[in-house]
Amino acid sequence: MTRAPDLSDAWSLGPLRVPNRVLLAPLAGIGNWFVRLQALRHGAGMAVSEMVSSHAIHHRNARTLQEMLRIDPRERSLGPVSIQLFGQDPDVMRSAAASVARAGADAIDINMGCPVPKVRRTGAGASLLSDPQRAVSLARAAIEGSGLPVTVKLRSGLGPGDATSGFELAHRLADAGVAAIAFHPRSAATQHRGTPDYELAARLSASLPIPVILSGGLSGAEHIRRVFRDTGVSAIMLARGSLGNPWLFERLLGGRELDPTPHEVLVELHWVIEQAALHLGPHRAAHYLRKFYPWYLARLDLDRVQLRLLQDSLHRAETLSQARRLLDPERMLAPLAA
Repeated sequence: MTRAPDLSDAWSLGPLRVPNRVLLAPLAGIGNWFVRLQALRHGAGMAVSEMVSSHAIHHRNARTLQEMLRIDPRERSLGPVSIQLFGQDPDVMRSAAASVARAGADAIDINMGCPVPKVRRTGAGASLLSDPQRAVSLARAAIEGSGLPVTVKLRSGLGPGDATSGFELAHRLADAGVAAIAFHPRSAATQHRGTPDYELAARLSASLPIPVILSGGLSGAEHIRRVFRDTGVSAIMLARGSLGNPWLFERLLGGRELDPTPHEVLVELHWVIEQAALHLGPHRAAHYLRKFYPWYLARLDLDRVQLRLLQDSLHRAETLSQARRLLDPERMLAPLAA
């Protein structure tokens, strides 16, 4: 009898060997190189970048090329890196995919599931669910332009009750040569609300000749293990569940049983601060990190008043030096030890 796959098992994405089945999902506005590096440090088998405009790459936008296509050498030493692209023009996608390959990516993911109206209005993201011919052309263009394995991230459909457009498009994309489908079994209209249709994900996995990577609603190690087992997908992607909690990768892969201590959380947050400074420079990083702090502070076991005061102080902090002082482990943890 064949053993069911375990999350810690290696698997193949086209010609790529991925060391395990727990991946970092593309996180718009968040998944830069140091967020990916953090996930890989904690055991992720592969990390996918934030959503990057194929149009901006094609037209050589300086910030896009310098910041969003940046791949740190430390990432390459820990596992494959995929860059997620979005767009609606196959010729532009082909050009952008070639640039991504030159930047050193191991794979490309195409976003065909983003529910944000400003993305859909351009004909990209989830709007491609209603234009399967264009969707297939975009995927083929990325494959031709890059020579890399190309995956596609899909929603189940556009609106409530639409459980067929994503399912059907996935089969057309498989026939077109994509290496895997990353599937979020919620409609674009529901965004992140409601319970994902994991039964639909199981049907898709059973019917496709290529791997299915499951995303959406995955939080808590036992829940994730159960969904992985019950759906029969090839891998899972952690998204919001990993924000401020990179230790979840370790829990799922058998390298950790206990939650991080407050000291571990603070040490990790200081690491994030240092990498953000390298990425953006101290001034921009001080403002950029304001959205990161709450994810980590929630794990410090502070009471409601302490948490609110610390969050307010960090939000007002104009420099990284101020933030570091507020988050100094010795100062913060001394009252807890007492």
